[in-house]
Amino acid sequence: MHIPGTPSTPLAGGFEATPPDLQAPRLGRRMACWLYEGMLLFGVVFISGYLFSTLSQTRNAMDNRHALQAFLFVIFGIYFTWFWAKGQTLAMKTWHIRTVDTHGRPVTQKRALWRYLLSWVWFLPPLACAASLQSDAGGTAALVLGWVLIWALLSRLHPQKQFWHDAWAGTRLVNSRSSGR
Repeated sequence: MHIPGTPSTPLAGGFEATPPDLQAPRLGRRMACWLYEGMLLFGVVFISGYLFSTLSQTRNAMDNRHALQAFLFVIFGIYFTWFWAKGQTLAMKTWHIRTVDTHGRPVTQKRALWRYLLSWVWFLPPLACAASLQSDAGGTAALVLGWVLIWALLSRLHPQKQFWHDAWAGTRLVNSRSSGR
């Protein structure tokens, strides 16, 4: 993954050392950004839920639950695809993190959408496990938190310390300060 005009150092396994401006931010900073993003999404969920319930004339929170979940999946997809194609969400701006492709270029909307779909690996495996075990809310929360911790730590096994869904999507998280943006 060499960028023309930049020095690289071959590593074991055919990987090359990452140029300083494309190195992943520290894991703690990426996870702080991830948590902040989750808090900001409460506003997106609130407004989207209000819009959905108004348009669908839903009177009970359990009515149309699956339709609401599908609606929120689409809204989140639009939100993340839009902002990642622009480079950053609000949380990423706060933590000085940017999404780029493997060569440091801006992410296309198609690649941003692919990253969004692959990012569900943060949640789908523990939720599927919880459903198969018929876990209560506490058990589901423990499974999700445990998996999030494991998934985050697995990034340490990636040669450039990127999250695996980013590697699969052809994207990477970088420090936005060092890229001069």
